[in-house]
Amino acid sequence: MSASAKPERPWFGTAFAVVAALVIFRLALLPLARAEVFVDEAQYWLWGQELAFGYYSKPPMIGWLLRAVTELAGSDSAFWLRAPAVLLHGVTALLLAGLANELADRRTAILVAASYITLPLVAVGSFLISTDTVMFPFLAGALWAWVRVIREQSRGAALLAGALVGLAVMSKYAGLYYVLCAGLAAVFVPGARVRWSDAGLALGALLVVISPNIIWNIQNGLSTLEHTMDNADWVRDPGARARLNWAALGEFAGSQFVVFGPVLLVGLLWSAVKRRSAMLLWFALPILLLVCGQALLSKAYANWAAAAYLAGTIAAVITVRGWGRWAMGASLALGAGFAVVLVLATVFAPVLRLGDGPLLMERYLGRIAMSATIAARAEAEGVTVVVADDRDVLADLFYRIRGRSVAGKIMGLEAYARPERGRPPNHYVQSHAFAGSPGDVLYVSRSAAPPACEGAVALAPIAPGEGAFRRRPQTVWRVPGDCWKEGARP
Repeated sequence: MSASAKPERPWFGTAFAVVAALVIFRLALLPLARAEVFVDEAQYWLWGQELAFGYYSKPPMIGWLLRAVTELAGSDSAFWLRAPAVLLHGVTALLLAGLANELADRRTAILVAASYITLPLVAVGSFLISTDTVMFPFLAGALWAWVRVIREQSRGAALLAGALVGLAVMSKYAGLYYVLCAGLAAVFVPGARVRWSDAGLALGALLVVISPNIIWNIQNGLSTLEHTMDNADWVRDPGARARLNWAALGEFAGSQFVVFGPVLLVGLLWSAVKRRSAMLLWFALPILLLVCGQALLSKAYANWAAAAYLAGTIAAVITVRGWGRWAMGASLALGAGFAVVLVLATVFAPVLRLGDGPLLMERYLGRIAMSATIAARAEAEGVTVVVADDRDVLADLFYRIRGRSVAGKIMGLEAYARPERGRPPNHYVQSHAFAGSPGDVLYVSRSAAPPACEGAVALAPIAPGEGAFRRRPQTVWRVPGDCWKEGARP
């Protein structure tokens, strides 16, 4: 370096300031959010109360995390369930920025941090805790470590990369995409190849980390794997279930412009056309293509390809930055605007609607009222056990009522599933199936069909005019505790 050359300024300070500003904004308004604890969040909280190496529909990491956070905080309020999500996204943004600094330059690192923290999927994932959010920092760290393996042939980095992918898989099985992506990158990008010994070390570390969940699944009838196959749907019987669902593919593809942002998604696709950032693209595009295939053959939810947008953010920013400041500015403005609007929407959720239409965030409202109404019905009927068959109802009841003093009583709470459902349809039936009670119980059902037993008394249904249960009213029955004998069908 010549005496007159200026050393490159570090990226971290500026990137941290940008990320911290939005993280602090989200945390500051989180206590004001009126969007109630969602069904998935309540279920993750319950998993944390029943520590295990696996659960009905997901690996265990999110349950462990929420248990740790709520124990340390001494509270399981909505704020403490969601605050970790805000912080985890902040960590992910900085990890991706660090990798961008190595692969490109300081300015790209700062833009990657700003772009990631303002992604629409991150905005949503910062007010609802999800398995994607918990998985992301592990995958971002694994991607950084894998670059170390490629560049330095480091055995330590190989072990770290494998362990981090393992922790990502323990958060969500989508973490396994990175195993496929690393293999494809090695095949098609000579510069992304590693020694066989390093690949073996990484794979070994991955298997060691996820082995407790593999053992748990074997011991529990492959529960989580079965649920994953249920989501994929067509894989159980491709000949009968697989079909070309072009509408579902179009819906999924269109949703990605909202999930990732229109400018960045176009930038990512243009990177593929121009064959830029080749290694990064192999950690993004195969995931998108696989989920597009799933959507075409059956259906796919908008977040199922979320893992693509870690490496994808870096690749997209490198391309969009080349289009000029206006393009990068437009992308950041759209993302930041959506982030602010979404936070404010959660604060004003109980009144936010278009004209005379339903509440815009109605699926996140009305759960507290439903649980309170059910508890009041139980007290009025003088029963101490509530049985329900709707997962949404059960989730909030377990979160708000189970094991707590309600109207001077400790409520028993169990789940019931009709025998024709076959395999347990949810965690509540799997782990908290109703086995009978010596006295009468309050039965809350999504079905209008009466229970198949003598002595069932119909009570007034619960049919809210607004909120999550506006379109799914619940019938209520007082029934004998031995109503559902083995083999009985309602």
